[in-house]
Amino acid sequence: MSTGVIIVLIVIVVGVVAAAAALALRARGATGGSGLKRRFGPEYDRTVARHDGDAKAAEQELDARVQEHGSLHEQPLEPAAREQYQARWAAAQERFVDSPREAMADVDQLLGEVAGARGFPDVAEYDKQFDALSVHHADHVHGYQRVHGVVTTPTNGTQESQTGTEEMREAMLEARALFDDLVSTDNGSDRGRTGRHALGSFNRQAVKGS
Repeated sequence: MSTGVIIVLIVIVVGVVAAAAALALRARGATGGSGLKRRFGPEYDRTVARHDGDAKAAEQELDARVQEHGSLHEQPLEPAAREQYQARWAAAQERFVDSPREAMADVDQLLGEVAGARGFPDVAEYDKQFDALSVHHADHVHGYQRVHGVVTTPTNGTQESQTGTEEMREAMLEARALFDDLVSTDNGSDRGRTGRHALGSFNRQAVKGS
């Protein structure tokens, strides 16, 4: 083999190695620092706050979520199942007027079931399910967290105050965005229309019941 051919092969090998290294660095950047901020949005800030401002610890947690759940592929819903879930949401929404905490429990269970049907971890593993949802639905997952927090917080048996009811209403409104994401068709064409109609109805019901 001539010297010229050897040199050409060496140049090719070096080029391939350099390209692979660049791709690796690019992939790393997508799951760290500013890449995590872009991917998780407000959830990034909430995670940093939970770590008392330690951005490095927060990024390690978020990066672990991506590594564990980033390759998850959401499964489509059958039309009949989608209709059943939407009917259950409507029922919980109506129930909120007279029994807000019970309605929140219905929504918490419903979100967990829909997420499970879409291929996320089972509802029985809330923390794991939430982490996976945060990777793929970061913009809206906080509503689920708020609803779950209300449901799992012990009460003293007294009726909720007006402020507490308002907080639950806001949590349910926020959770609706995640629900719409999970039950929408793949192209999301029906998401905005059905969501706006349902939320407007819920606002009117909540005001009437307050």
